[in-house]
Amino acid sequence: MRADRLLSLLLLLQNRGRMTAPELAAELEVSVRTVYRDIEALAASGVPVVAERGPEGGYRLVEGYRTRLTGLNEAEAQALFLVGTPGPARDLGLGAVLATAELKLRAALPPGLAERSRRVQDRFHLDAPTWFRDADPTPFLAAVAGAVWERRVLRAHYRAWRGDRHRTLRPLGLVLKGGIWYVVALSEDDDAPRTYRVSRFAAVHVVDDVFERPAGFDLAVYWGEATARLEAAQYRSTARVRLSPRARKLLPVQFGTAGTRALATAGPPDADGWTEVDLPVETRAVAVGDLLRLGAEAEVLHPPELREAVARTALAAAVRHGATSAHADDATGSHRP
Repeated sequence: MRADRLLSLLLLLQNRGRMTAPELAAELEVSVRTVYRDIEALAASGVPVVAERGPEGGYRLVEGYRTRLTGLNEAEAQALFLVGTPGPARDLGLGAVLATAELKLRAALPPGLAERSRRVQDRFHLDAPTWFRDADPTPFLAAVAGAVWERRVLRAHYRAWRGDRHRTLRPLGLVLKGGIWYVVALSEDDDAPRTYRVSRFAAVHVVDDVFERPAGFDLAVYWGEATARLEAAQYRSTARVRLSPRARKLLPVQFGTAGTRALATAGPPDADGWTEVDLPVETRAVAVGDLLRLGAEAEVLHPPELREAVARTALAAAVRHGATSAHADDATGSHRP
C-alpha cells in the first residue's frame, strides 16, 4: 500500500506542480506527518524532490523530471469506466484506485493534452443524486459489485414491499439511477432478469459458484425496456387538470417527465391565464396526494371521482386546520360556477 501511495504522491507532483504538505495529505487521505515521511522516502530513492519554504512554498519536482511508471494495473484499468463519477466510484470501493488510474493517465499524456484534461475536470462535474434527498445506505454495494464483476452467485435477504424474501441471484449488472443503485439479476424463480434496489438488501452472501451470463444480454437495452414498462404500469389513468401560470412552472418539478409531456400538449391559456392539460396519474390515492402538492394553483376537472376525492381531502385538511366554512369552500374550488 505504501508503494502505491508513493507513486500517487509522485504523480501528483508531476501533474500539478508545486503542492503543499496539507494539500498532498488531503489528496492522499493521510496525515501531514505521513506526507513528510513519504517525501523523504522519495528523495532517498533518487526522485529529485525540491522543498521550497515560505508562504508560497511547497514541494515540487526538478524542472524536466518525468516518471515513466505510468502503467495501469488490472484494478485501475477496471475502474476507468467510472472516470468523472468519483462519488459512485467511492460507493463501489474504487475511489482510491480510480484516483491513481486518473493520475497515471494524465502523467502519460503530452503536456498540452494533460492540461486540457485537467481543465475539463475543473469545469465539469456530475452530481448523480436528485435534489433534497439523502443517498440510500448501501452497505452491501461493494459485495454486490464484486459478484457482478466475477459472475458469482448471491444469496440475499431482500426487503420487498410485500414482505422479506430470501433469494439466490445471478447478478448481471449495476445501474445508478437518480442517485439510487439497482442490481439487475436472475433468480432461481424467474426466467427473465428483474431489478432489485441495492439498499433493500438486509444481508448478502457471495457464493463461490460461478454462473454463465445469458448470451446476448445487454444491460442498457434491458434497462431502457424495463423503465418503459414501469412507466406504463405506473400511470394507470389520465386526469384533466386546469393549471394557473404558477402551476405550469411547478408541473415539471412535481411530476417529472410526465408533467413535461403534459405541458407540451397543453391547450392555449384562457382569459385568466389558466391552461388545461391531460396529466398521467397513478392510483387515485397517489394522484390525490400528488395533485394537492400544487395547492390552489390547480383544479381537477376530470374524472369526477378524482375531483371529488381531491375536494374531500382538501376539505378535511381545511377543517383540521380550523378553517371557516367560507375558507373550506375556497379549498374545494366550489367558488367556480
